[in-house]
Amino acid sequence: MFFAIGFALGINSLLVPVLQKSLGISNTASYLIIAATFIPFLVFGYPAGLTIKAIGYKRTMSLSFFIFAVAFYLFILSASQESFTLFLLASFISGAANAYLQASVNPYITILGPLDSAAKRISIMGICNKLAWPIPAIFIVWLLGKDVSLIGIEDLSKPFIIIICAFVALGVMAFFAPLPEVKAAGEDENEDEAEACPYAASKTSVFQFPHLLLGCLALFLYVGVETVSLGTLVDYAKELGLEGAANYAWIAPIGIVIGYICGIIFIPKYLSQATALKICSILAIIGSLLVVLTPSHISIYFISFMALGCSLMWPALWPLAMADLGKFTKAGSSLLIMAMFGGAVIPTLYGWLKDIATPQQAYWLCLPCFLFILYYGVAGYKIRTK
Repeated sequence: MFFAIGFALGINSLLVPVLQKSLGISNTASYLIIAATFIPFLVFGYPAGLTIKAIGYKRTMSLSFFIFAVAFYLFILSASQESFTLFLLASFISGAANAYLQASVNPYITILGPLDSAAKRISIMGICNKLAWPIPAIFIVWLLGKDVSLIGIEDLSKPFIIIICAFVALGVMAFFAPLPEVKAAGEDENEDEAEACPYAASKTSVFQFPHLLLGCLALFLYVGVETVSLGTLVDYAKELGLEGAANYAWIAPIGIVIGYICGIIFIPKYLSQATALKICSILAIIGSLLVVLTPSHISIYFISFMALGCSLMWPALWPLAMADLGKFTKAGSSLLIMAMFGGAVIPTLYGWLKDIATPQQAYWLCLPCFLFILYYGVAGYKIRTK
């Protein structure tokens, strides 16, 4: 399931340069494809939480795969009609599917076991997720036998039919998978809420948890900058005139997977989730500075360093932000899913900066985002109200 999330998002790294070539659109316009994928997190974050409450985690996961299949069929229609508007709609439907899948699998993994080891479990899942990001570009290039620079939208039908079949199969598998339904501490109506989660017992609204709200902002910024590091590599390599641009899609996932492996080894035995977040924020700050300050022909390789910093942010932010939510766990999860809207805003800003400056200088956008995430890892997650 986590592999499917990364695969669906990784499609964008190929679509951006292909649409620029085939439809003659600007950088800003092409990055709207990524924005359209992440806007649904804001729109469907809360409905996804209601769906999980109504039909459970497992059936929501299954539903999301069938929505993915519809989205990829719309991509085929978009290509046949050469319609940028339809491409945006297909990306929006794909994002809706991703919102439902993310809303179910992330809290599921978080509350499946002890909270202090949640980052370790999410790190294991994250390896599957991030290794999937470069697969669509490489798979389509291999299937078509063409370099990215030679692929047009008329070539997309065949690979997308294969992808549709795969997602339908995943939907069926998810529906019949032997996954138990789980609940967070204080979420079970049969429990004594004050005893199970005393901090949440006196709260009347999910907006009374400052550590959650600051976590939402941190997640908003994190998803944005990680999407920039993962989703711009093929386009950046193409801008630099590097041969085999699709192969550069591996740079960021390799850095992230190395970080995830460290998370599996060190959390929680040697590092707390908060400490991991601080270390990764510092690494990401250093990486973003190296990307913009080194010569352009080697700067692309430092995106892997920036991505290494991103690696444990997602696994650490979720449990830190969801701690002590009790009966508000599903509502808090919905807010965090809505915060993934950052994946729409930050990459679009990157595309705009790329138009008015240079592709390399546009990466300056990542620095203030990482600075705020560092603040959350140092102090923000500790803030509690009576």
